[in-house]
Amino acid sequence: MCMNKLCGNIFLLLTLMVFPGIVRTTAAQEYGGGPIVFIKPVRAVIFEHKFHLGKKFDCQSCHPELFVRKAGAVEEKDDFTMESFNQGKYCGKCHDGTVAFSVNTKCNWCHIGVQGHKHLEEYELGIK
Repeated sequence: MCMNKLCGNIFLLLTLMVFPGIVRTTAAQEYGGGPIVFIKPVRAVIFEHKFHLGKKFDCQSCHPELFVRKAGAVEEKDDFTMESFNQGKYCGKCHDGTVAFSVNTKCNWCHIGVQGHKHLEEYELGIK
């Protein structure tokens, strides 16, 4: 097994342990505080409600000011980009290096990429 494949498999295993069942986001998951996988504008970024709510935040910290409570709505916005995050919008409001780690650090905490998303879909479907 090549090193890249081994690292990929380890990453997938750790991701599935930390974020189980995250491939499909239903309205019940979103409103119930479940995990979300964003696939636009890049594929794929994980957001875990339980992790954030377990810290010093509640639903009103982000909703409705930063994020409306409608699945997929923020992904349709033209300014839902890393550039906007760096300007303090969306995730960047807290991930500024003061409240929480900056959006321009620890990239793989949120970004699992195309291959990670593919592995999660395959796992969810029972293919692998």
